[in-house]
Amino acid sequence: MGSGIAQVAATAGEDVVIYDTKEEALKTAEEGLDKILTRLVEKEKITESEKERIQGKISYINTLRDLKEVDLVIEAIVENLDVKQNVFSTIEKFVSDECILASNTSSLSIASIASSLEKPERCIGIHFFNPAPLMQLVEVVPAVQTAEEILQKAVAIIKSWKKVVAVAKDTPGFIVNRVARPFYGEALRIYEEGIADFATIDWAMKELGGFRMGPFELMDFIGNDINYTVTETVFEAFYYDSRYKPSFTQKRYAEAGFLGRKSGRGYYNYSESGSKPEANKNEDIGKQVVERILIMLINEAADARFWNIASATDIDNAMTKGVNYPKGLLSWANELGIDWCVQKMDELYNFYREDRYRCSPLLRQMHSKSEKFEV
Repeated sequence: MGSGIAQVAATAGEDVVIYDTKEEALKTAEEGLDKILTRLVEKEKITESEKERIQGKISYINTLRDLKEVDLVIEAIVENLDVKQNVFSTIEKFVSDECILASNTSSLSIASIASSLEKPERCIGIHFFNPAPLMQLVEVVPAVQTAEEILQKAVAIIKSWKKVVAVAKDTPGFIVNRVARPFYGEALRIYEEGIADFATIDWAMKELGGFRMGPFELMDFIGNDINYTVTETVFEAFYYDSRYKPSFTQKRYAEAGFLGRKSGRGYYNYSESGSKPEANKNEDIGKQVVERILIMLINEAADARFWNIASATDIDNAMTKGVNYPKGLLSWANELGIDWCVQKMDELYNFYREDRYRCSPLLRQMHSKSEKFEV
């Protein structure tokens, strides 16, 4: 991720330094970037001179003293709060008072990271999506300590790198990792209830819903261990709200070592002898699957708006540019009708009587006033 962010910045014309304590890691980053740029030349995406220009913009260092002239530091290390706090408090001793200190964390509190600094107002979250050079979205997350000037500078810098910026409140999962939880969680719930199997759910979401990947394909691609850990982290961070409750199915698959593509086995078998099961292409079942997952996604997006996590436009941009959803969820709600959204959520709640299926107050309020989302 760090070298990917460096590539983005260097391509935009910035002078960049990549820091790591290990020479081996720096060599790996340099060789990896060379391979990526060489492939881009071969595909005629960039010229050989452009490749040389980008490489010439990047330096590789293993001493923090070389950071004294930088204007922005973006940390991209392990997702561990104690480690990040230690790194930030150390870095602050070597940079200028004007330097912005940013974290690429996808789930940790920016306020907690900022608290390790003598000047916490300079700290902000700048969350890229993987792979950074290809994904358009960047979530910019100010902490409660972050100065408004720092937020504006960070947004301007990231926009100058030709990225789409979504400003998000410093809450668990920010926008994307919060709003996307039902794509996985509700798919697992549908499977556990015996309504449809993995292949059928994936088929429905792709062929009928228009998503690029089905939930189980995507979890296998991400890694069941990683996806489960994020789900568990969000569940705990939201004080065990049942809406984010993890699945025993996913827990057992992770415990069994069925991690997805990287282990050769996940919800599907990726070994040479493995074959993908056939989906049940019953359109009634498929429609039921799509509508249930979609309304839970819409409800989550509406709740993010209700709690002022981000603007309606930023929420829709986050889901289309960050995870390639076919439509912005709030625009989708307008298209389907707010009345339809409220009705579907109430049907789920009336059947299950679980708080998991509570309708967002914003949807109910908008329904009573015949309003639509402004996106």
